[in-house]
Amino acid sequence: MAHVEEKMTVEKWPSHPETASLEGKNKLVGFWIFLGGETALFASLFATYLALKDHVPSQDHATAQQLFHLPLAFVMTMLLLTSSLTSVYAMYHMKNYDFKKMITWIIVTILLGLCFLGLEIYEFVEYVHQGHTFRSSAFGSAFYFLVGTHGLHVLIGLGWATLLVIRNMKRGLSVYNAAKFNTFSLYWHFIDVVWVFIFTVVYLLGVLG
Repeated sequence: MAHVEEKMTVEKWPSHPETASLEGKNKLVGFWIFLGGETALFASLFATYLALKDHVPSQDHATAQQLFHLPLAFVMTMLLLTSSLTSVYAMYHMKNYDFKKMITWIIVTILLGLCFLGLEIYEFVEYVHQGHTFRSSAFGSAFYFLVGTHGLHVLIGLGWATLLVIRNMKRGLSVYNAAKFNTFSLYWHFIDVVWVFIFTVVYLLGVLG
């Protein structure tokens, strides 16, 4: 009997549950407005970094080419891009009304994000030991402001996803929380795209010139 009721629920599940309700549609519109502000924020940080990246006070201070390690940055990039893919899997299962698989892939996304954040903290600690700090030069300030702001966004996303999982573990999937999971997924894709630009502009161009 329970199987029949579940099947009926699946059959009634909308193909786009994230926008099946007025609240879901409002969340989506609100997110794109928020995204516009975030895009302007990161555009300003990128412009600041490009303007200050060559402002090193003396030869005693390391340059980007001397500091950055592409293999580590590449691993971080792969972790974040893979986490974006796992969040896509999560949304796929949400649209197919498979709550357990959706939660599983979100947890995998969280774990990958934690690995990325751990490597970023490790990277910052190494740079500080080499004298590359927020106050060491204009280059240092611009670097930490840009990459650190992105890291803060990753941390917020991880906290957001964790709270979604905890709060809805016993509630199951509904049109109400489907919109919340979808909004998180879009946010996660955004910070992944920002990191691709950081990897290219900061690390790749910094090392290769």
